[in-house]
Amino acid sequence: MADQLSLLLDSAERFPLPNGLRFSYGTSGFRSDGSVLGSTVHRAGIVAALRSLKTGSTVGLVITASHNPVCDNGVKIADPDGSMMDQSWEPFANALANAPDPNSLAQLVLQFAKDEEIPLGSGQSAEVLLARDTRPTGETLLEAAKQGISSIIGTVAIDMGILTTPELHWMVRCWNNGTKATESDYFAQLSNSFRSLMELAPHDNLNFDTVEKKLIVDGANGVGGSKLEEIKKNITSLEIDVRNSGKEGEGLLNEGCGADFVQKEKFAPCGFSLSDLGIRCASLDGDADRLVFFRLIPNSNNKIELVDGDKILSLFAIFIQEQLSLLEELPARLGVVQTAYANGAATDYIKNLGLEVIFAPTGVKYLHEKALEYDIGLYFEANGHGTILFSKEFLSQLDSVNRELSSKFPGSKKQRAASRLVVVTQLINQAVGDALSGLLLVEAILHNKGWSFQKWCNLYQDLPSRQLKVKVADRTAIVTADAETRVVKPAALQELIDIETAKYTHGRCFVRPSGTEDVVRIYAEAATQDSADSLANSVAQHVNHILGSDIKT
Repeated sequence: MADQLSLLLDSAERFPLPNGLRFSYGTSGFRSDGSVLGSTVHRAGIVAALRSLKTGSTVGLVITASHNPVCDNGVKIADPDGSMMDQSWEPFANALANAPDPNSLAQLVLQFAKDEEIPLGSGQSAEVLLARDTRPTGETLLEAAKQGISSIIGTVAIDMGILTTPELHWMVRCWNNGTKATESDYFAQLSNSFRSLMELAPHDNLNFDTVEKKLIVDGANGVGGSKLEEIKKNITSLEIDVRNSGKEGEGLLNEGCGADFVQKEKFAPCGFSLSDLGIRCASLDGDADRLVFFRLIPNSNNKIELVDGDKILSLFAIFIQEQLSLLEELPARLGVVQTAYANGAATDYIKNLGLEVIFAPTGVKYLHEKALEYDIGLYFEANGHGTILFSKEFLSQLDSVNRELSSKFPGSKKQRAASRLVVVTQLINQAVGDALSGLLLVEAILHNKGWSFQKWCNLYQDLPSRQLKVKVADRTAIVTADAETRVVKPAALQELIDIETAKYTHGRCFVRPSGTEDVVRIYAEAATQDSADSLANSVAQHVNHILGSDIKT
């Protein structure tokens, strides 16, 4: 134990905590300006090493700030199943990140290891897979992570290179499952399963030839564009044109491009023009875990028709429900998980399909946790981050049914439905939201259904909405319940929100504190855009009056 203490102290000395800063492990891990994150990433390396020792499995650590500007960076930890780090470890991660000096840090580690019965210095080995995106601060921060990991005796850091965030999560999951886990394996799994699902399209589909063959993809000048360039080499049934792929001279990461920009601004990203009218387009974010689709609107100064995470979710739900409806010998509880930010029209549409819809607080980790409660759990945020989860029991039953049907009724509608479900489980990244696997699944489903982009857009019409944020002195003054849809404190605020909401047709409004800054976020929906704007502004005035604040759009 003396050797372990000495190693921790020596390592921590090289990465002092910046003066006057505090760090918090939020939904997306730690994030800040990349230049001040050295100590945080070093300490996250320690957390990851301890997590590996505790679980007896390989974990992951990825250095990225996703859709944030290029000057930012961040770090997050993946659990052995490829999902986000267990939430119960976040308080320790926060405490360690803010430990004021090496001695305090070492004592926190030793006490936590004792409380969690983590075998420090026992000779037990541990592994952490590392990855980073293309940000200029990534290489330096990667070295800080390695040193943090190495400060825990018996832990090995394995650098997997420059990857998308979903790739790293996928690799951790495969590594622990004993299956192939290299990047070439990831590329092969996506391209092979995509081809298989395309080949399983019904031959009697009268609209088979109506699906557009060309897709233009905005890579946000991040890591996803170059990965898609590699994947498309093995795809012949779809013409993919990658823009903003991160090549020198194309532009800055996430600046005027990327899924976050497209979804929020509802404008085409840089690199798109009138020559792209009528062509189906998609946009990834900087680390390729978000995905939205869009099409330019004629004579609109680069405005777009947006297909966000809600409609991606709806498409996936329809397709899976259709396959299950052909397989009465394969009963499954199919559930959809959304946040309060999901458009009300999307929620109504999914409910009208006869599917169960539940809500979770904002943040992928909360949706993922709820989706695990189903045989098949689908979740997406409107921002385009989401995936499909299949329980081990369902996968086992599906494999059995598919083998039996393949033996007795090869080529039948039932057998092909079972085969499609099998391929979906292989194409979708069940560890975490993955823009690349999601993009290919969307394309394969549109092809199977013979749907044009317009038919997909016409599933339902989004209700107009408005989002505002109100700067406050202390965001913790707002306490919510019911998946953040109701305010518990201050007591009077929810009554005022209800009064305002009742004034509008299809009115819906909620407020919630930000997880990262002292602002209160307001979301409002109504039958018209003017009504949604008015509702949001009225509620913002009430928040301002009760808490004392500045309103920002």
